[in-house]
Amino acid sequence: MDAARWVQPGKVVPIATITPLRLLGLLWRYLPLQIMAWFRFGSWCKRRRIPGAVTIIQQVLYLIYGVQIRVGAPIGGGLYIAHPIGCVIVPERMGTNCSIIAACTIGMRNEWEFPHFGNDVFVGAGARVLGAVRVGDSAKIGANAVVIDDVPTGATVVGVPGRVKSKAVPAVIAATTNPPSNGHHS
Repeated sequence: MDAARWVQPGKVVPIATITPLRLLGLLWRYLPLQIMAWFRFGSWCKRRRIPGAVTIIQQVLYLIYGVQIRVGAPIGGGLYIAHPIGCVIVPERMGTNCSIIAACTIGMRNEWEFPHFGNDVFVGAGARVLGAVRVGDSAKIGANAVVIDDVPTGATVVGVPGRVKSKAVPAVIAATTNPPSNGHHS
């Protein structure tokens, strides 16, 4: 599902359209997709308790790609990291089709507690999401915002500290989280 975000900008294409050859081409072309492949492989190794694999993969991600992402974290498919260098991604949970732009920190604040993300969350460049906050589905976090409080579903948060600038209309939220079931994806 991660590769489905890289075929056509701004869209999630049907997974069935990604052939093995196309996947290899995408992996060759997009560094962030390589990171997701390492992350998914590391998470697979962690679930199977393969000794040393997680540590090695964490080091590969940090030293070669410049990103810290907790291998084994429950991150849904379709994570899109536009510019991964300098990103720290340590959520308690992250839903599907989330987007992280650049130099973001998603992790603990003072306590050993981490953010919970819904689906389709957008995190702008330089943003910080810290502590046991809950970020609702389809929320948007503006560039350089510092989020230390919960973010409602569909809300846009900006500033330091982060403040809700706008909230989505319930019909808009329903349309983004429950697309029409006509067999076509937009």
